[in-house]
Amino acid sequence: MGSNVSDVPVIGLTTYSEVAGFGVWTTPAAVLHRSYVDIVGRAGGLPVLLPPVEAGHAELVSRVDGLVLTGGADVDPARYGQQAHSSVVSRPDRDVSEFALLDAALERGMPVLGVCRGMQVLNVALGGSLTQHLPEATGNTAHQPEPAVFGDTKVRLEPGSTVARILGGETACHCYHHQAVDRLGEGLRAVGWAADGTVEAVERPDGPFVLGVQWHPEQNLDDLRLFAALVTAARESKESA
Repeated sequence: MGSNVSDVPVIGLTTYSEVAGFGVWTTPAAVLHRSYVDIVGRAGGLPVLLPPVEAGHAELVSRVDGLVLTGGADVDPARYGQQAHSSVVSRPDRDVSEFALLDAALERGMPVLGVCRGMQVLNVALGGSLTQHLPEATGNTAHQPEPAVFGDTKVRLEPGSTVARILGGETACHCYHHQAVDRLGEGLRAVGWAADGTVEAVERPDGPFVLGVQWHPEQNLDDLRLFAALVTAARESKESA
């Protein structure tokens, strides 16, 4: 029996909140890199964009089967009890919306994938903290070589972890971040590291699929494995509901 659109898991993608130019307009906008949309579609999901909103987060989450917390600006350090470093660029409206969306998704037992900022949102939401500026902490600028240039990073993955079952013991990836996990959030386990010791992947070892990666898997449309794993988890969750 063939599948139909109702069988396809709906994957919610959080969006940037930025001033953007398109057509004749330069205006505040809710926008997202097209690669996220394309990779979710190629992985078998139906992508839906979730703009930053002040309310209705539980209702939004109830209409999707999986959630991707996408990359972008820094989490406000006040959320983990620190003053902002001079390098921090935050988007409070995204924080309000995405922390609430994540809370609703975790409450429902929904599969979640955090990408770059999204991994940091996951960690902070669960009580963790961040290193605000890696170059000062490690002397390493390889994670964000220069504006709009991805760093090429190899990440070692913990044997037996969910992410290692998906990607193997090591993965080459594109990174673009100047912050990283410091104190782990409650219930999270570090399962991936760059050569300098920076945590590059975290997951919840028990319960539904909840995984964060510090790199940008959406930048490689030839490698669908992480997004396919999310879509599979969303489909299984949908079918068991």
